[in-house]
Amino acid sequence: KYLSDVHPSKVFYCKDGRIIKNLRELYVALSEMNDETYAYHVNNEKNDFSKWVREVVGDVTLARRLKNAKNRKHAASLVKRRIMWLLS
Repeated sequence: KYLSDVHPSKVFYCKDGRIIKNLRELYVALSEMNDETYAYHVNNEKNDFSKWVREVVGDVTLARRLKNAKNRKHAASLVKRRIMWLLS
C-alpha cells in the first residue's frame, strides 16, 4: 500500500519541478535534488516531505523518521531503508 502511486490530486510538487507520486520517486528526488531545494521544503518552520508521507502516503513511521532527518542524504537513506523493509 505504501509503495503505490498516490492519487493524482495528491502528488508532491517539488520546488525543482519534479512531481513525486510514490516513495521510490521520493527517494530518487531526495538523492538527486540540491541542498537548496531540500532546504526550501525542510527548515525550522516545516518539513514538507514528512508531512506528505504522513498525510498522503499514510506511512506514519517513515514520516516520524523524516522529521528527524539531519540532512537531505540522511532523509534519502531513511526512505531507501523503509522501501527495502516494505519489500522484504
